[in-house]
Amino acid sequence: MLVLTRKKGQKLVINDNIEITVLETRGESVKIGIKAPREVSIFREEIYEEIKKANEQAQKEMAAADLDRLMGIKGIKKDMPDDYMSKIQSFTNKLKTDEKK
Repeated sequence: MLVLTRKKGQKLVINDNIEITVLETRGESVKIGIKAPREVSIFREEIYEEIKKANEQAQKEMAAADLDRLMGIKGIKKDMPDDYMSKIQSFTNKLKTDEKK
């Protein structure tokens, strides 16, 4: 981690296209301004973590739904060996259990 000291009005430049400016300091708080291209996503850490959790949950739900649909196809289900189907069912149940945590 790079640690720098900046005063009000001073800037940091990242990768030639992101500019961070110290706008104000008040006690232990610092107000900063960020100038970056529109395609660069900027989030407060707590919001970023919530987005990550929501994305992970959505991926788990999609995987479980896909497996449920696969298992619902009667022709495939009949032709698959019992141990293979039990492994798929076990995996589906694990995803559903993880979702509840």
